[in-house]
Amino acid sequence: MFTPLPSSAAWLHRDARTGFEVTYFREDARGLLVEGCATAVEDGTVWAIEYRLRLDRSWHTRSAQIVGRYPAGRRTVHVQSDGSGRWQVDGTPSPELDGCLDIDLEASAFTNALPVHRLGLAVGDAADAPAAYVRAADLTAARLPQHYRRIIDGIGQRYDYSAPGFDYRAELGYDESGLIIDYPGLATRAA
Repeated sequence: MFTPLPSSAAWLHRDARTGFEVTYFREDARGLLVEGCATAVEDGTVWAIEYRLRLDRSWHTRSAQIVGRYPAGRRTVHVQSDGSGRWQVDGTPSPELDGCLDIDLEASAFTNALPVHRLGLAVGDAADAPAAYVRAADLTAARLPQHYRRIIDGIGQRYDYSAPGFDYRAELGYDESGLIIDYPGLATRAA
């Protein structure tokens, strides 16, 4: 079980890109509203992503409004889910995302908290958690297979995490409220 979320959090993006992310949280009768922004320089390109995520009380993603700003202009995407794994991207059904319960924004370290909260794994337990993955460079959405195995308790929690499509595997650390504090090669918690 996690402690209540703080009112805000921030991450320093490093290694894969240089940048910063700030996120604000507000709970209400429908669940959790998450508003944030991330700015970065990645492979010589500057981008800024603003997002507004609506999660239900079980931490299933219900909607995401995402705005990207780039040297060539501005892009937007609206992603919706029925909470049971069926998705629409800009109002069009996206069957390739069927079965995903979480959104994962490439621009955000925060979104790796979604499956950890939703799954509630005990130490030693593991689960696949495919996500609707939205790329920072162009806001396209695709299915991202992911796997989480809870490996240790302490002040926070630690998970063995893998995303085979990126050939990425790491041990992710989370604080007592279930927010990621260490995402090797990508981000560290700043506030």
